[in-house]
Amino acid sequence: MSGFRFSEFTGEDGKTPFEKLFDIFMELLTHTSGDVDEAIDWLKELDEEYRLTDDSYTIDDFLEDLKRKGFLREETDGPGGLGMTSKTEQVIRQRSLEQIFGKLKKTKTGNHKTNVLGRGDEVTPDRRQFQFGDRADRIAVTESIRNAQLNHGIDSFHLTEEDLEIMETEQKSQTSTVLMIDISHSMILYGEDRITPAKKVAMALAELITTRYPKDTLDIVVFGNDAWQVSIQDLPYLQVGPYHTNTVAGLELAMDLLRRKKNPNKQIFMITDGKPSCLRERDGSYYKNSFGLDPRIVTRTLNLAAAARKARIPITTFMIAQDPYLQQFIQDFTEANQGKAFYTSLKGLGDYIFEDYETNRRKRTR
Repeated sequence: MSGFRFSEFTGEDGKTPFEKLFDIFMELLTHTSGDVDEAIDWLKELDEEYRLTDDSYTIDDFLEDLKRKGFLREETDGPGGLGMTSKTEQVIRQRSLEQIFGKLKKTKTGNHKTNVLGRGDEVTPDRRQFQFGDRADRIAVTESIRNAQLNHGIDSFHLTEEDLEIMETEQKSQTSTVLMIDISHSMILYGEDRITPAKKVAMALAELITTRYPKDTLDIVVFGNDAWQVSIQDLPYLQVGPYHTNTVAGLELAMDLLRRKKNPNKQIFMITDGKPSCLRERDGSYYKNSFGLDPRIVTRTLNLAAAARKARIPITTFMIAQDPYLQQFIQDFTEANQGKAFYTSLKGLGDYIFEDYETNRRKRTR
């Protein structure tokens, strides 16, 4: 039938049945730390309660579409079942970026501006008089010709060095960041899921840096009884363990990673909900104290904060718990490092981290 174009019915909200279920399923995968089978069970329970599907498009149809589109794969190792693909991992990071930093306007890749004017990469509206050594391709032609006309007249037009104006440029900075995430048991205690928002922020920051600022580097460090580095691809699978909080181990690893970076702009972001409560001894055993602020553990932590200050590595702490007795420790820690601290709810965590990340890009470059 000429003159007509047919497309898949998307419903009143503009989404197909697949797209509606896909949004829910991606959120469930984040909460289940990438456990596909558990996410499917949750999706089926939601379907029974809220009638997400009907006979024309069922959960089984949805799962077949996920496999066909490359979002799920059959697990060959272990007990079998379904697993996420790298395509799904990237989608989860992109969704986290949209949810947390969705207000960002798109700009050119790698465009970290500084407040330093000089021989840089990006032209600004500012102009100044030509100086010996300035690059010829930075001459503002229109303004220079106008100056020549004003200074010498149109009839005897000629261009001198005094007529030339130069376009100012801004340097682009390169920054290395280590994001420390507390995965101690308290991150899921008291009926509050703190690890999922922390993971979302980490994924959003990772996606922001890799897509918008590819010259920057981001390393992820998780810390419980010990500390270890995880890759960006590991973020959706992070889980809280039966751990205490070894902040010292996390800071030591973070500083070691930053020492290897050649650029001068370095920083640590630390997301935690509690006090340091654990140290690892030289013999491999653990010294733990969950009650109050242990002077031995606190002293080691504050010493590292001061060491980071000497190395010009600012630490920004995002405390996602509001316990009054922790505030004095965070204040002492921040003073030792001359860094910053935010007492924030889980809801505002992403905004705080983005704003501080952008501010430090401009302020730290030298």
